[in-house]
Amino acid sequence: MNTSFGIDVGGSGIKGAVVDLDTGQFMGDRIKIATPQPATPEAVAATVREIVDQAQWDGPIGITVPSIVKGQMVLSAANIDKSWIGIDAYELFHRHLGADRHISILNDADAAGLAEVAFGEEKAKTGQVIFLTFGTGIGSAFLMDGRLWPNTEIGHLAVDGFEAEHQASSAVKDALDLSFKKWAKRVDRVLDEYEALFNPDLFIVGGGISRRFDKWGKHLTIKTEVIPAGLRNKAGIIGAAMAVTREISP
Repeated sequence: MNTSFGIDVGGSGIKGAVVDLDTGQFMGDRIKIATPQPATPEAVAATVREIVDQAQWDGPIGITVPSIVKGQMVLSAANIDKSWIGIDAYELFHRHLGADRHISILNDADAAGLAEVAFGEEKAKTGQVIFLTFGTGIGSAFLMDGRLWPNTEIGHLAVDGFEAEHQASSAVKDALDLSFKKWAKRVDRVLDEYEALFNPDLFIVGGGISRRFDKWGKHLTIKTEVIPAGLRNKAGIIGAAMAVTREISP
């Protein structure tokens, strides 16, 4: 069986699972451990090792991080400790997981977007698509006929003077105890700005809150179609696992 292990590093949790690369399905249970605070490189890498050990996995591993990743280097840090910036991620994870281990590392939203193309919503495969993940922050993947423009990170664009993810992430909804309707108004404003700047054919929204799209999607008013991700919150792990055998890392 063609399998790999995917690990998705988020601001609140680090999740991993064995993935069947032919179907995109999890093989067995997902393992989740709370993201250490502060989420320094050493602390996160140790938690990743803990997940791999729990799974008793000795094969290839793909890892997503909420960061710009170019070559081996981490160039930004969103919702993880700023000490990640400038880190050689491959050296870090090989030191914790084994020097001879096959490891791939890429941006979390990029991984999720490419997984959606491969195994999720059919509409992700064609046209100009902006894939967004709503979680601790807002991640983004720009797709053109299913091909990726990596490391876009438009969750950090300013909307009305503040970063988009500081206004409309699902973490903000939870922190302010917003109703779905009130939170959707914030999302609508952010999407309106993205629509004006990038003119996509479609927005696809993922992250855990996409499972409740029926509660808030109906309150959106932008002209561009918005649909929930087919893979919901599994996309990051699946995309991480895909990166091991497919040349999708930036």
